[in-house]
Amino acid sequence: MSDQTYPADGFALFPDRSVVALRVNGELKDLATVVNETDAVEPVSVESPEGLSILRHSTAHVLAQAVQRIKPQANLGIGPPIENGFYYDFGIAEPFTPEDLKAIKKEMERIVRENQRFVRRVVSDDEARAELADEPFKLELIGLKGGADKTEGASVEVGAGELTIYDNVNRDGETVWKDLCRGPHVPGTRYVGNGWDLTRIAGAYWRGSEKNPQLQRIYGTAWPTKDELRAYQERLAEAAKRDHRKLGKELDLFSFPDEIGSGLSVWHPKGGIVRGEMEQHARKRHIGGGYTYVYTPHITKADLFIQSNHLVTYKEGMFPPIVMDEERDDEGNVTKQGQDYYLKPMNCPMHILIYKERARSYRDLPMRLAENGTVYRNELSGALHGLTRVRGFTQDDSHLFVTPEQLESETTRVLEFVISMLRDFGLTDFELELSMRDDEKEKWIGSDEFWDYSTNALRNVAQASGLKVTEVPGEAAFYGPKIDLKTKDAIGRTWQLSTVQVDVNLPERFELEFTDRDGQKKRPIMIHRALFGSIERFFAILLEHYAGAFPVWLAPVQVVGIPVAEEFADYLEEVVAQLASEGVRAEIDRSDERMQKKIRNHTTLKVPIQLIAGAQDRDAGTVSFRFRDGSQQNGVPIADAVRRIQQAIASHALVNTAEDLA
Repeated sequence: MSDQTYPADGFALFPDRSVVALRVNGELKDLATVVNETDAVEPVSVESPEGLSILRHSTAHVLAQAVQRIKPQANLGIGPPIENGFYYDFGIAEPFTPEDLKAIKKEMERIVRENQRFVRRVVSDDEARAELADEPFKLELIGLKGGADKTEGASVEVGAGELTIYDNVNRDGETVWKDLCRGPHVPGTRYVGNGWDLTRIAGAYWRGSEKNPQLQRIYGTAWPTKDELRAYQERLAEAAKRDHRKLGKELDLFSFPDEIGSGLSVWHPKGGIVRGEMEQHARKRHIGGGYTYVYTPHITKADLFIQSNHLVTYKEGMFPPIVMDEERDDEGNVTKQGQDYYLKPMNCPMHILIYKERARSYRDLPMRLAENGTVYRNELSGALHGLTRVRGFTQDDSHLFVTPEQLESETTRVLEFVISMLRDFGLTDFELELSMRDDEKEKWIGSDEFWDYSTNALRNVAQASGLKVTEVPGEAAFYGPKIDLKTKDAIGRTWQLSTVQVDVNLPERFELEFTDRDGQKKRPIMIHRALFGSIERFFAILLEHYAGAFPVWLAPVQVVGIPVAEEFADYLEEVVAQLASEGVRAEIDRSDERMQKKIRNHTTLKVPIQLIAGAQDRDAGTVSFRFRDGSQQNGVPIADAVRRIQQAIASHALVNTAEDLA
């Protein structure tokens, strides 16, 4: 590059076709951007996270162009990249059909072969309105310029700066399609290649609000190569097999009865056993870690959430109020005004009231409160998804009150505790995300000194963990930085689980105090910490991680006895009774099914250990082990069998094969 003549564009600087864009002085730009020698220029590879997003956004444009070629009356909504793919929303009279998708895919293939160039053009507001006069949703976005970050997906279209339109230009130099967009894009449609596919059709409300028109959404995925697309599709197929909603029904764990309502689950006996084991283990670990369990009600007067500001910042996520305490006379006239009560969306204001109940000293801190508190959030019906997105769920919530000097050491302790606990459940692959403030200082509350101190404290904790740390400016809550812990499951999907959030806002709003060593009244810092996030969501993640084949300590039924014939049932009953007396969840199958059918049934139900006994076992005082993979160990003495089962439970072992219980 030192011999390059400047000014130069990205094509001259980086002729490698894997480079799809530039980072110029820290900003993502099209590859056609002309730069000077004094600019700091970096190539953006299609394999990088930024490059993948650009590829997917560009593929969304190809999709939108194809739709308007086939259905010219379709109005354009938004088309952002998302994790593993993209979508585009359309205003159209009739819903898309599977046959429509086939035609759209063929048209997309034609557009890719045409190798149209994506050409960026700056326009004024008036010019944009004139050019997009037939696109009502685009016109609305133009009017939102500067506040688009509050609109679902709209940041790909407009922002606080200049407006731009991307023209699709064919080989003859003719503009054949255009879209309002901030970019950047790959240089041309041929860069989209063949590593993409359209995946599904859904309905979506414009700007995410049920008050707005419902649009038709087409989802797709895009990857740099066909091989990567196939690998992703194989992961999707495996994920479908592991879908917790499917497994929950097959294994009789939970359900969502229509009579109760959308997003509200009931737990069946087997699911209740797994959940109970999760909660009991977490409770034991928390108590050992210096936490104290508290209990708070499900509803509260509006005043509490006014003081916490949730009724200002989070009202749309709360259920409508319940009017209580109203009194009327015999004629029906109101003699005493009622009060609004709300189902709680969060536990933290109530924990604050526990702290505030009496005077606190530095000797009381850190104060660690924990609760399995059920909360309620008014999720849109279209956003509900099994146990991972519900309207009523239980948070394993903790709130810690610390002195400023304790912030770093206590956060270290919290993070170590969280990671240790998740390892107990068989998750081992972690990374951290540190969310910080950026330079938009009007968005943030608290002093610069607080932000510098707390951010550095969390950075030190994150770096000391030895895990991969990604710093994300601008993603902090308005009141403090946070650490998010992410984990990968058995098929490589990333889940965000635990959050450690620093908060000086609520202590200030509730005027919390402690008396320090010097006798002065000071404000504590509050740490919000959810380990599982929610018990329902964590259960779903574990269910999919293990594909329903839980470690033996979590399995609803840990051992099932299967007699070779009815005459051996009494012998096996004694073995099962001995296990049950030791706390093992063991039962015997005395149904009329043949032995082989019983084995298949309990294998399908993913019972980790089957004990089989016939004449030889009865005569020798032994049993035969059979495992989920079909392997078997014969002639195991009863005492040894009991010991090995107890050991597997105590060690949280994953017992699927004979070797697992060796």
